[in-house]
Amino acid sequence: MPSRPVRIAAAQTAEYREDLEAALACLADVAARAEAEGAALLCFPEGFLQGYLTEEAPARRHALDLASPAFAAVLDRFPKTGPMLVVGLIEVEDGRLFNTAVVVDRGALVGRYRKTHLLGGESIFDPGTESPVFEVAGLKFGINICYDTNFPQAARKVADGGASLIVCPANNMHRRETSEAFKHVHNAARGDRCRETGLWLVSSDVTGERAGRISWGPTAVLNPAGEVAAQLPLEAAGLLVFDVPCRPRT
Repeated sequence: MPSRPVRIAAAQTAEYREDLEAALACLADVAARAEAEGAALLCFPEGFLQGYLTEEAPARRHALDLASPAFAAVLDRFPKTGPMLVVGLIEVEDGRLFNTAVVVDRGALVGRYRKTHLLGGESIFDPGTESPVFEVAGLKFGINICYDTNFPQAARKVADGGASLIVCPANNMHRRETSEAFKHVHNAARGDRCRETGLWLVSSDVTGERAGRISWGPTAVLNPAGEVAAQLPLEAAGLLVFDVPCRPRT
């Protein structure tokens, strides 16, 4: 049977650090734009809600327990219409910190993915152990967070779960020299994962400068051949919208 498209979207945003109000305002604005574009799925960057915080004191201060009233209050401010959302945040459970992406549909928590492969600078976090697959409008997807995409097994778990799309929240705010060195490496590594698995991939990243650091992105869609099918301009906030083929159930 012929494939049908499912419209997905990815946000390239400013970095919000320890400013939940600003992050929620941005989320509401971008989600409304994605809804107007007819998107079924919208991805935000890694650590979007509280910032990519890797020092223990601020991370613990802002971390959210997904079973807590505090998170319920945050969730209540998510849009009640529009696309399913994948949003990066810092999670705490039983005292352990996780670099997590939550999946939210019309204000309801659908599930979560915890980053499995951690950088040396992410020692405050515990690694995740599960790779759940989610579904929206017939499109099945799994999540790899940023550095996860350097590991073939992370993408393979998504493929083995029956998904056809990897959703990749990322945060590539680095010192300028590091950002320069890796400017074109991110899509190359992600392209390898697409070729190995036959999956599509969509990434969402931050952009801007902070204290000698800079992030350009990229926010992009890669096809199963590992080619960039669409990408936002580097160094500019924006919303990427793309129609991904989705084969109907038989």
